[in-house]
Amino acid sequence: MGGFFGNISKADCVRDLFYGTDYHSHLGTKRGGMAVLTPGGFTRKIHNIEADYFRAKFEPELGRFSGNSGIGIISDFDAQPLIIKSHLGEFGIVTVGKMSNLTELEDRAFKSHQHFSETGGKGTSPTELAAMLISEGKTFEEGLVNLQSLIKGSCSVLLLTGQGIYAARDRLGRTPVVLGRKDGAWAAASESSSFHNLGYSIERDLGPGEIVLITADGCAQKAKPGDKMQICSFLWVYYGYPSSNYQGINVEQCRYKCGAFLARDDDAKIDYVAGIPDSGVGYAIGYSNGKQIPYMRPLVKYTPTWPRSFMPQNQATRNLVAKMKLIPNQQIIRDKSIAFCEDSIVRGTQLQDNVQVIYDFGAREVHMRVACPTLLFSCDFLNFSTSHSILDLAGRRAIKELEGADDKHLAEYALNGSERNAAMTEKIRQRLKLSTLKYQRMDDLVNAIGLPKEDLCTHCWDNSSYS
Repeated sequence: MGGFFGNISKADCVRDLFYGTDYHSHLGTKRGGMAVLTPGGFTRKIHNIEADYFRAKFEPELGRFSGNSGIGIISDFDAQPLIIKSHLGEFGIVTVGKMSNLTELEDRAFKSHQHFSETGGKGTSPTELAAMLISEGKTFEEGLVNLQSLIKGSCSVLLLTGQGIYAARDRLGRTPVVLGRKDGAWAAASESSSFHNLGYSIERDLGPGEIVLITADGCAQKAKPGDKMQICSFLWVYYGYPSSNYQGINVEQCRYKCGAFLARDDDAKIDYVAGIPDSGVGYAIGYSNGKQIPYMRPLVKYTPTWPRSFMPQNQATRNLVAKMKLIPNQQIIRDKSIAFCEDSIVRGTQLQDNVQVIYDFGAREVHMRVACPTLLFSCDFLNFSTSHSILDLAGRRAIKELEGADDKHLAEYALNGSERNAAMTEKIRQRLKLSTLKYQRMDDLVNAIGLPKEDLCTHCWDNSSYS
C-alpha cells in the first residue's frame, strides 16, 4: 500500500520528518525515501528497504539533511520521492495508491510526444506519471485536479514546493490523509499514529478529493472535498496501525468490536481464544471479552531478527520467515481446544502451515475465526493482493473445486449465509484442516467500523465499489 509523511516548520523539520516517515513502515516493503527543501534546492535520498528497515538505512545519513519543509514515504512499489522540474517550478512528489489505467495514460503521454525516465517495479513509475499529469495544469491546484480526473484507481499526493506542501487525497478517499499541527509547524500523513510522539495534535482528515496547502503558519483549502467517499475497509481490518484513526474511528476499537461480533452466537466449545500475531490480537481480545473466556498466547512472535513474512520477494524465503518468526508454546497448546482469530485469509498457505504446527504440538482442536468476509476479488484501487493471481485466493480456489471454474455464481458465494457461501467455507476448512471455520459477516464488519456501507470500499469481498 505505502504511506507518506510531510511536514513544514519554522524550525528545522528533519527530526520530525525522519521519525514521522518511519512510523509508516508497516505500510510498505520495498523503498523508503525523504526529500527536504532548502534555500539552495532539494536534498533527496532513496533506499531499498527489502532487506533492512527505514530507520537503519537513513539514520546514518541524517546529517546530510537540513531544511524547514520535507516529505517522506515508505513505498510498496516505486522509488520515491521524485524531484521534478516543470513550468510550475521545481517540486518534490510522493504518491500512495494504484493507477489501474497506467497503460492507457502511458499511451496518452506518448501520443503527446512525452517520455518517462523513471521506472517502477515493472515499468513506468506511477509517481512520475502523476507528476506529468500535475504539470499539465497552469497551477499546482489545477494540476492535482487534472490528475484525479484522469486516473482510475486511487492516488493520494504530497507535493513539496517553494510555497509550502500541497496535500491531496484521492478522489474517492480510498486512502487516508490526516492533518496535524503543533506550535510553529503543520504536517500531513497517511497515519494519524505518526503524530502523537512528535507532539502534533490531530487537526482533521482531508475529505475525498480535497486539496490543501500547508505552511508553518497554517492550512489553506485549495479544492473542496467531493460528496462521495469509499475509504478502504481493509485499513481497519489489516493495514492500519492499532493506534491510528481514520475518519475519527480508531483501528484497535474497531477490531475489538469485530472480535465481539465473531464471538456472538459462536457455539464452539473452546478452552481459550488466541490471535495470530500481530493483527489477529485485537480481534482475539474482543472475542475474549465478548465470550467471557480466557485470552492466551500459544504463538508468540520473535521480532528481533525476523521481518514481516511478506517482505522477502522469494516465495520460499517468505514461507521460511513465516515459520521461523512464530514460536509455539507447547505447554499452552497441548490437549487444548483453541479458537484463533485472524485478520483475513488470502491464499491460506502460511495459515495452513501454522495450523499443522499447532496440531503437531498437541492441540485437540483448532478453530479459526476470520475478521472479514472471504476475499474473492483482486483490489483495483491499492496494491493489496496484486502479487498473486485471482486463483491464488483461497475463496476462488474453493469455487473452482466446486464449480469447475473460479468465476461462477460469485454474488452467491459472496453472500454470507447462502448455501454456496457455506460450501465454499467448508472447502477452505477442509484444506486448512480446521475443526471449524467462520468468517465475519459483511454487515457485522460494517457495523464494527461504524460508517455507512456506501462510504466504505468493500470491493475485495463483494465487488462493490464506485469507479
